Amino acid sequence: MVFGADKIPEIARGLGKGMRQLRDATNDIKHEVTKTAKEGNVVDTEVTKNINEELKKVKDDLEDFTGSLKRDK
Repeated sequence: MVFGADKIPEIARGLGKGMRQLRDATNDIKHEVTKTAKEGNVVDTEVTKNINEELKKVKDDLEDFTGSLKRDK
């Protein structure tokens, strides 16, 4: 992508906000799955494992993407 230097802070804010929303949504989903599993006395099933693995993949992909955007200090 090509954009001016004056747009970098705006883009960074947008990415940061999006990452925060994704992280919050991921945590909410994880919490609900865990809560529902505990209420149903089904704590460690294949379904909860698969969901946790998929959430971890999304988190890792997001960290890989944002890692290339972070500034070195």
